[in-house]
Amino acid sequence: MKKAEPKYQQLKKALAAEIGSGQRKPGDLLPSEFELADRFGFSRQTVRQAIGELVQEGLLRRVQGKGTFVAETRTAQADLQTIGIVTTYISDYIFPQIVRGAEGTLRENGYRLLLASTDNDKGKERECLEMMMSHPLKGLIIEPTKSATGNPNLAYYLELDNRAIPYLMINERYSELQCPVLKMDDEQAGYVAAEHLLKLGHRRIAGFFKTDDLQGLNRLRGFIRAHREQGAELASRYVVQYTTEQKADMPFERALALLKEADGRPTAFVCYNDELAVRLLEAARRLNLNVPADLSVVGFDDSFLATATEVKLTTVSHPKPEMGVKAAELLLGMIGAGSGGTVSDQVYRPELIVRESTARPADLD
Repeated sequence: MKKAEPKYQQLKKALAAEIGSGQRKPGDLLPSEFELADRFGFSRQTVRQAIGELVQEGLLRRVQGKGTFVAETRTAQADLQTIGIVTTYISDYIFPQIVRGAEGTLRENGYRLLLASTDNDKGKERECLEMMMSHPLKGLIIEPTKSATGNPNLAYYLELDNRAIPYLMINERYSELQCPVLKMDDEQAGYVAAEHLLKLGHRRIAGFFKTDDLQGLNRLRGFIRAHREQGAELASRYVVQYTTEQKADMPFERALALLKEADGRPTAFVCYNDELAVRLLEAARRLNLNVPADLSVVGFDDSFLATATEVKLTTVSHPKPEMGVKAAELLLGMIGAGSGGTVSDQVYRPELIVRESTARPADLD
């Protein structure tokens, strides 16, 4: 006995036939899900699944706030060669270099890029995923938002799986997902930053880490491990944890308070990234402290900021454009391999880049 065709497939074929026959023309607005469900006698979930697959195939296109339309033929074919990138930020810090690396590789292979930013906000991540999934994407490169604070948008990632849209993550990965990830070995990065200062003789090192993402948590873990392995005591007040919402003021205020201590003032800072390191250089200047004579400072990411200040920062490397290129290459491989392909994670080893902002503590000279 022949197995009955799924209802969403029946609806999908009916709508595709209406489009193919010219009954529904390019640019026509599709009836609402309620209207289609009533007309065909199917549930809204069945209607939604059928429409989703037709969007993915390029016959339909969604326009947020307006509805679903029959796609223009040229647009549909072009959109079939679209790959999306969702990052936490677009226009600042290291992210433009990552995006440029990916975009160049995608363009060379005949794809265009659809770019979106979450501003490190979970609600905006949901909006970005909704927007991306309204297009017939071939794949997605995603940087998770506040990866250490859970994944309220899990349903969207499961929907990507259900639609067989390949995706991978950069910088980190939500812990419950199995997609490939390209990332730094952030624990080792935190370790080598602290180890460098400990080997210079510093024993009062304050660490500043943004802990609503896994990068920060792992860098903190490495920072603590270096102290333990070097047999150095780490006072609790020297560990400063903050969130994205606190980053504008809290680390700077804590740095000032620590540097004002009459007894036990830190002789070195390890900073979550170069952006914070440059900010904390200002805290030292405000108190007339010299870097590195009075205070050594280490950043992360080897961004353009590391060499844009009067004191060139010792920092830990980040692959940036190389990561973007590799992410694009891996995703293209996933698209070519289909559901049967497997892709391994790419974990970059950190490299310490020593410049002018670190030296032996003054009391050892």
